[in-house]
Order: sequence, then C-alpha cells, then structure tokens
Amino acid sequence: MNNFIFENKTKVFFGKGCVQEYLGCLTKKYQTIMLAYGGGSIKKNGIYDEIVTILTARNKKVVEFSGIMSNPTYAKVMQGAELVRKEHVDMILAVGGGSVMDCCKAISLATRYEGDVWNDFWTHKGVIDFDVLPLGVIVTVTGTGSEMNGGAVITNEELKIKTGRDYPACNPMFALLDPAYTFTVPKKQVVSGGFDILSHIMETYFGELNENNVSDDLSVALMKNVIKNLKIAIEDPFDYNARSNLMWDATMAENRIIKLGKQTDFEVHQMEHQLGAYTNCNHGEGLAVLHPTYYRHIYQYGLSKFKQFAVEVWQISEEGKSDEQIALEGIDALEKFIHEIGLPSSLKQLGLQEDIDLKKIADSCNIIPTSYKPMTHEEIYEIFKECWK
Repeated sequence: MNNFIFENKTKVFFGKGCVQEYLGCLTKKYQTIMLAYGGGSIKKNGIYDEIVTILTARNKKVVEFSGIMSNPTYAKVMQGAELVRKEHVDMILAVGGGSVMDCCKAISLATRYEGDVWNDFWTHKGVIDFDVLPLGVIVTVTGTGSEMNGGAVITNEELKIKTGRDYPACNPMFALLDPAYTFTVPKKQVVSGGFDILSHIMETYFGELNENNVSDDLSVALMKNVIKNLKIAIEDPFDYNARSNLMWDATMAENRIIKLGKQTDFEVHQMEHQLGAYTNCNHGEGLAVLHPTYYRHIYQYGLSKFKQFAVEVWQISEEGKSDEQIALEGIDALEKFIHEIGLPSSLKQLGLQEDIDLKKIADSCNIIPTSYKPMTHEEIYEIFKECWK
C-alpha cells in the first residue's frame, strides 16, 4: 500500500433515536444555532419539529436557513455566510442530504474568511489556517457520504463550474445518523443516492494499487452490500436493516478509509459535475448514464482489476473465457443493474435537450491523472456522444 496519514475528527452517533438522545448535549455550549435544510420535506415528515423542540427546550436561539438546492450554488453559500454574520451564529446544524451538508461546510469556511472564497478555496486548493465555524449534521438522505468528511461540491453558476474540495478542517464535529429518518425519501432519490454510493466505491476501487490490499477488499464488501440492500430498500422502503446498511455504506465510502494507500479515479464524477453545472441534472442519474461507457473506454488498461470486479462483485464465471471477456461481462452486469433499479441509461433519458453543447461541456471537464487511461477532452466528448441515446 502507498504511504498515508489518516485523521477523521467527526464523531458519529448511529441508530434509531440518536437525535432525541444526543442532540441536546452536543449543542450544549452553543447559544445561536443556524438550522439549515433544503426544500422543506423535514417539515412534512416531523423531523423539523423534533429538532426544533429539542433546541428550544434548551433555550437555543434558532436561525433558519432553508431552500438549499440539490446542486448548491456559490451564491447560496455566500447568502448563508451573510446570515451567520448578521445573526451572530455560533454553530451550524445541517439537516438533510449531501447538498445541505456540502453547502454548510462551505458556509462554515466562508463566514470565517475575509478574502475571495471561491478563488482561494475552490478554484485552487487552499490552506485553512484558521478555525471554521462549528458544524454538526443530521443525515436524512443517504448517498454522498458527506457526513464524515470535509468535502463540499459547489456550483458557480456564473462561471458554469461545479467542483468539490475536501478540507479536513471542514469535517463536521458530529454526525447523527438515524436510518429511520430515510424512510420517507422518494424512490427516485433512494435509487440515485444508492447509485452515488456505489459510484464512490467503484471510483476508489478502480485505481492503483492493483495487488491485493485491505482497501480494495473493503471496497468489494461494500459494493456487494450496496447492491443487495438497495434492491431490498426499493422493494420495501421501511426495511430498517437495508436502510441502516445503506446509510453506513455511504459513510464508509467517503470517510477516507477505503482510499488509504490508494490512487483513485473520479473522472466520471468530474464529467457529471460539469453536466450538472450546465443542466442541473440529477447527480446519481448522471453517474449511472456515464459509468458503463467510461469503463468500456478504460477497462483494457486496468484489465486485472476489471476482471476481479466481475468475478468478486458480480459473480461472473471465469470458465472458458478470456480476461477481456470476463471484464466486459462485469461491465455488462453493472449496466444491467442500472436498468434493473430504474435509472436512466442515456443523456436523452436524463432530460438533456437536443441543442446542448456537449463539446463545450466536455472541454470544461477536469482531467484526473490517476485514471488507468487519463482522458483527453476529445475522448470525453466521444463518451458524451456515445451516451446520448
């Protein structure tokens, strides 16, 4: 394994009733709390009332910041930072999925920084040599794994750039994970979030080192667990065991553990991010469209790993087949799974319009140097065209 240094400061409280049991003591030393959330679903399912009741019973001043969109924008980040300063907020509580958590991490940084936040921390990798505003999260949508890292994906609408940075300093102080909070999430969101989990693991798995290592072995176990439990959760949204497995799968995929000693290949995420920047498409659905085609472009350059993926994750038989045949059958199995769970398989099905400038989007994509076969912008354009229908 490659050398690494590992640290994760986020304390996780997992299980049914954890919010009721722990939120009060976790917010004890903070007086003014910004309660951040998305479109308001937490007001319909009772989560909002539960949280506000806990906070107000302890005489907290609650400042609401709602309307965080599925692809959080830089403008929304700056709006949140302005509210924090105006109301003298001393802690942010993010309640929702990855979009809410990502936006709030960026707000926690922006509110303590006087310079150009976008240029100094998203356009370029910056150095956080100051204390960001304390942040806690309550997860209500499983997928991104944002609850246990410092990563935040933000869209600059003016520049048409969607990009993410992971700053350990922005890790939440705590994460409350109650699988029962995900019961009322719409099926489309469950499926796209589930595939986002699988994508995170695959993009970590398909990278050097190719020799047996503990990170890859963990990834194989996680991929199999996601595939199994996502099918169960689709059939029975109230299956607590499936929901709890998916929730922890998501966290494990992005809490940096399976990346230790590894190179990773998040090129598909880079491609989807730019599709999202231009079209605001659903993230997990976009990943599902791109992955099989991208893997058919690179599998020969990481043949041993793609063969291993086919055999260990999809149980493809090796008998009488070449390594190339086995690898391709594994990619076919992935594509079949995408169809089975109801995700789109083309950019047209994703909702993109005929007049979309795919070349312009391709040219804006970031290139990942650690792919088995680093892309060119021209090849990304070819992948987009192959994914059209």
